[in-house]
Amino acid sequence: MKFKESDSCLLVIDVQLDFCPGGALSVDQGDHVVEPINKLMKCFSNVVLTQDWHPESHSSFASSHQGSKPFSEIQLPYGSQTLWPDHCIQNSRGAEFHPELNTAYAQSIIRKGFRHEVDSYSAFFENDGQTVTGLQGWLSSKQIKNVYLAGLATDFCVAYSALDAVRLGFDATVILSACRAIDLEGSLDRQLTNMQHAGVTLLEKIL
Repeated sequence: MKFKESDSCLLVIDVQLDFCPGGALSVDQGDHVVEPINKLMKCFSNVVLTQDWHPESHSSFASSHQGSKPFSEIQLPYGSQTLWPDHCIQNSRGAEFHPELNTAYAQSIIRKGFRHEVDSYSAFFENDGQTVTGLQGWLSSKQIKNVYLAGLATDFCVAYSALDAVRLGFDATVILSACRAIDLEGSLDRQLTNMQHAGVTLLEKIL
């Protein structure tokens, strides 16, 4: 595999403090993705980071809906939405990238979830499935065909990004050893199955 070819890109998903141990929405061993991702970034000519970037009182926060608890489900105008603890609030410490993540390799940073009324799991679209983040245009402008994904969390933002990548015509590969999952009521197994069925390549590691 020749990752440094101009038609390949490493997409690093949401390696932020709130998703790491001690954070507001901690993913088990979330900080363990940093070392393998740093190694991966050295192998790619194209690297993009995504960053959850919520305003206060975001519609996906349980605290924004009286009587609702984190991890419950509600219906919003665009469909079903999991409610989360307040996390990755703009300009907060929790929204920062993990301090050991080597962000110097990034050519672009895609911020998502900054519109109050709609959440955004995918790096390509917000959860309404229509509002774009700009990532597709950036990749297309550089004639990138192959997208490799790593980061947090496997069963939410990584999976949604990979599924959208395939739907948009990119070849997508998820590097599982450089991801960690929330696994909310079996969500990891469901999303691994969904990705396989959609044509996403799942690799334990590539280095």
